Amino acid sequence: MLAMLAVGARADGQAPQGLRADIAAADSALFGAFNQRDLTKLMSFFTRDLEFYQDNEGVASYAQTEKDFGEMFGQAARIRRELVPGSLEVFPIKNYGAMQVGRHRFCHVENGKEECGTFSFVHVWRRTDRGWQIARAISYGH
Repeated sequence: MLAMLAVGARADGQAPQGLRADIAAADSALFGAFNQRDLTKLMSFFTRDLEFYQDNEGVASYAQTEKDFGEMFGQAARIRRELVPGSLEVFPIKNYGAMQVGRHRFCHVENGKEECGTFSFVHVWRRTDRGWQIARAISYGH
């Protein structure tokens, strides 16, 4: 506990308000790009050494993630992402960045009806000279 307090964490281990606000803003911008199908902007939020883990699909690199998003954006059904209110948690990672934990909902219209799925995720954000970028992503509960 003392080590976490030494790097600015609150007594409950979560990040101080400023870091939490930074990560919440980065998350919002990341999925703003996703929801607008802006592949170039979306990929700018990931480090080139990205490892993206999904329980139902395995591990993907930066290149594979870019290909997967490109194919998704080429489909007629427009998928949108929403962060589940109250699910955001942010924890500092000393000398690196932050870990974001939460739940998000992805929705699209299929056969005239809105279909949604809610999943859990962990993003490991690295503070880089390009700003906040995700180096590791874990998506589960599919």
